This record gives sequence, structure tokens and C-alpha cells, in this order.
Amino acid sequence: MQQRLAAVQRPLAPRGRYAPSPTGPQHLGNLRTALLSWLITRLQGGEWLLRIDDLDTPRNRPGAEAAILADLTWLGLSWDGPPLRQSERRGLYATVLSSLRRTGCLYPCRCSRRMLADISAPHGAAAVYPGLCRDKPPAWGPQQGRLPSWRLALQPGGLTWEERLGPPGRLDACQHVGDVVLRRADGFLAYHLATAVDELLLGITDVVRGADLWAATAPQVAVIDRLGGTPPRYWHLPLWCDATGQRLSKREQATGLEPLRQQGLDGPAVVGLLAASLDLVPPGSRLSPQELQQQWGLEALQQRLSHPAKA
Repeated sequence: MQQRLAAVQRPLAPRGRYAPSPTGPQHLGNLRTALLSWLITRLQGGEWLLRIDDLDTPRNRPGAEAAILADLTWLGLSWDGPPLRQSERRGLYATVLSSLRRTGCLYPCRCSRRMLADISAPHGAAAVYPGLCRDKPPAWGPQQGRLPSWRLALQPGGLTWEERLGPPGRLDACQHVGDVVLRRADGFLAYHLATAVDELLLGITDVVRGADLWAATAPQVAVIDRLGGTPPRYWHLPLWCDATGQRLSKREQATGLEPLRQQGLDGPAVVGLLAASLDLVPPGSRLSPQELQQQWGLEALQQRLSHPAKA
């Protein structure tokens, strides 16, 4: 399996993706990311895929996926091929996980969340996992009714990736990242595993997402490296904040499309709102994604996103 994954090359045409989780309505920050991902991909003449990250089934909400598709269609953002669902690719992820286990680069970890929280407590933030279980005799079965999580043992050295917007893409594997959980103790396959496998096998060349996910890049790059692949280019977009300076969040019931529709805004008006928030068009603009594409080239777009015009 690892040899097959290592043989996967980037496609001739660039390929981007939007990967929402069906846990509730998409807020404007999500949709802005989708628009920018679509734009970056189309400016390169590439394919844009829609992937539904629905592995964490307890958090999924009925009707959320259909609403995501409807919102993108309403905005004029068309994707290539049918939507992909991670829940339908569990067998693939499990096969990759088993292959990694056979190579000896995984180990069972029985550290509880409370134990890890105690490690982090003096610092007030999540600490890098110190490898407490790495050198213990491997015991993969349940103990006291609890299964272990599975961690990928990282090798010393730097993890690097091409970063187009955020801080330079380099972190020390042991000092800043720590051994990555690839299967949780509850049996769920981890986000980092599924995401890394999908970026590699789907031939994704450009990942656009919020700056809050910058730290998640290194664990995913570690998995891609272990599988012998090349990471995509990453565009980590500054978060969209409300008038009080708080980031938009599903959990805080941030504004989605429905209130804007009720105010009488149509698709071109909302596309203009999203693009104006990135300083790509003047406030109050009305345009389709295709019209926005006609106004920009990739180099100029990256320059504007990196250095927004001053008001």
C-alpha cells in the first residue's frame, strides 16, 4: 500500500478542494474560504473537488450536507465530479493504517485525556506529546475495557511544506509537533490520517483554509512524508472576524447565508461581499465567481492576499 501511495504523482492540472464538515450551516468565513479555493484553482486551469469530511459521525447533523451543496450552488461555485465523502472511504484509511502498523512506525498509546491535560496544565496550552508510551511493549488489545489510540512515531528533524500566505512552513517534528494520533481510542480514524491520505490520493495541489489550521499542517505533512508523497501547497487565510474582533464560528452561530437572503441579497451580492472582505473588489460589488476570476491572475491575487491595500 505504501509503495502504491508513494507512486502517486501530482496531476498534470492543478487540483484544489473544499472540505467542509456537515456539522451545521456554513458561516460566511467558510464560504469565503470556498470562494478563494475555487478561485485559486480555476486561475490555474485546475479541477476543484468537493469533499465532505464526515468521519466524526456523532457530530454530523441531518441535512447539513445537502445545505452545503445548495449554498455552493447558490453562490455559483461549481465543483468537478460527484462530492466525495470520507465516511465512504473508511476502508481505504484502515488499509493505509494497517500498512503503517506493519512497518513498525505506529505504537499503541494509553495516555488519557486527563493525563495529557495534566502535562499541558503548567503551560496553559496543549503541550507536545512527550512519547510516554513510545518505548513500552506494544499491547494493541483492550485493557480495563479501553482500547489504545495509535500514534505515528515521528523521526527527529524538520517538517517542511510550501506556504503561500501563512508563516513559513517549517516545524521541528519532535519539539513542536510530537507523535501524531492516527486512530483514536474510541476507534474513530483520526482527522490527520484521513486528510493526509485524501490530499495524496486525490492529487490535491493547493489547500486553502483558515489560519487556525496552520498548526494542523505539520501532522498531516508528517503522514504524507511517511507515505512517500509530496505535500500540497498551503494557503492559510487570515480568519474573518466580526465587529467585536471575534472570529466567525459555527459554535457561536455566526452568520450564514439565510439571514442575508432574508435581507434580499442574491448570489452576486454575497460573492461581492465575500470578495470585498479579502480586498479583491470594492465594497458593494456584485459579481459572479466567474467574473471575479476574469479580474485576477494568480500572482496578483497572491500579492493582494499577502499585502492587502490600505484603506
